[in-house]
Amino acid sequence: MSQKLLLSTLLSFLLMMLPVLAETTPGEQNARKAPDWVNNGVMYQIHARAFTKEGTLQAATEKLPDLARLGITIVYLCPVFVADDDERQEFWSPRQKKSGMNNPKNPYRMKDYYNIDPEYGTNDDLKQFVKTAHQLNMRVLPDLVYLHCGPAAVFIKDHPDFLKRDKDGKIIYASWGFPALNFSNPELREYLWKNMEYLLRDFDVDGFRVDVADGIPLDFWVEGRKRLEKIRSDIALLAEGSRPENQLYAFDMNYSFPIEPVIRNVMDGKKPASDLAKVKNLQTAKQPKSGRFIHYIDNHDIANDDYEKRREHHWGTDGVEAALLACFTFDGVPMLYNGQEIADKSRHSIYANLPIDWSKANTKEGQNRFDFCRNIIKLRKSFPALCALGKTNFTDNDHPEEILSFERMYENEKILVVINFRKKPVTVKVQSDFAPLKELLSKGKLLTNEKNPSFELPEYGWFIGQVLP
Repeated sequence: MSQKLLLSTLLSFLLMMLPVLAETTPGEQNARKAPDWVNNGVMYQIHARAFTKEGTLQAATEKLPDLARLGITIVYLCPVFVADDDERQEFWSPRQKKSGMNNPKNPYRMKDYYNIDPEYGTNDDLKQFVKTAHQLNMRVLPDLVYLHCGPAAVFIKDHPDFLKRDKDGKIIYASWGFPALNFSNPELREYLWKNMEYLLRDFDVDGFRVDVADGIPLDFWVEGRKRLEKIRSDIALLAEGSRPENQLYAFDMNYSFPIEPVIRNVMDGKKPASDLAKVKNLQTAKQPKSGRFIHYIDNHDIANDDYEKRREHHWGTDGVEAALLACFTFDGVPMLYNGQEIADKSRHSIYANLPIDWSKANTKEGQNRFDFCRNIIKLRKSFPALCALGKTNFTDNDHPEEILSFERMYENEKILVVINFRKKPVTVKVQSDFAPLKELLSKGKLLTNEKNPSFELPEYGWFIGQVLP
């Protein structure tokens, strides 16, 4: 074996072992350093079929100034590449059949990774979308869907070994009933790495959101990142996953999967507010130090599968704002989903064009929600303690069933956040040495401004205050 081949084999082995080595002490290691635009970022998810009535990239581009006015700095764009149009329903996912839309084109069932689906426009339309976003000081993370592909993917005829197969040569299907890609094949890996390089280089995107990231070997992403950084050093990768070692070696952000269900249960009155502190602390302990997570209460999956319990219907405007406030003041990167900023209540589906009701933007409710989001985003940008690198300390209070209270700290800056998650007024005393407080934003009243301050909060009320120097 040549020395070059030996070194290459050794490197591949070490990359494959990274997850094993990291599993022992992930909480004792530091997460990789992320670009400042990630640490200070505010994300918005665009699902093109719902974002505008046209459902195209051109139409979405025209609305980007509204996102900039809101204060958004990162746009996560759901897949707009060519989706498989195979009409055989045995190759549709159960949720695709259940939707009743009778549309074979699932944006998460890829046919061609290199071209834009004509449904959304052209390759040039995506380039213009990214260019416009950059002019508005926003970054763009398109979605990569590499766990599986469609049964008619363009590469299968020439590269049948790009798919996982059993000993008899039959295709192995991944979750949702789609053909699984074969990451033990070096040629398949090279094909996908070149796809990532092509999108970064030719479309000038700023990185990627990665669908089902934990279902793909970590060493694939390690090498992918290495190649991307040769083109641009300030890229970012968001993992739709929670694997602790992700942020040690490849990714800048993970999903906060344990958090959203707890927020939902707290809002539904099934769990005490204090459970959020327990789960958040547990998540932090299991992940690398200074790990970053996106926080959200709605996304394309939730809106698609749980329409009757979409947050606006189920919690009401004030309840949604209390939950959003938590997402925007937790350590991590907050994410708004299509139309949340105007309190949209429309049904959305990833299988059909069911658009946001943008007329809501002209109603009092819609304008109030927009102002609420813009004010919270502006506040977050004004105080590093509220951004991803700010530390969090959950504090006790005398109403743990209803109230969540926590302190955010960065260098000498200290912020206290108190949120009422119940549809009833509460007077609460918080155990905190943070005093005296200067009110920054609130929906409530500070009663005693000293050590262990007390607050009068209306239903779904909240208070954000800065410790005076």
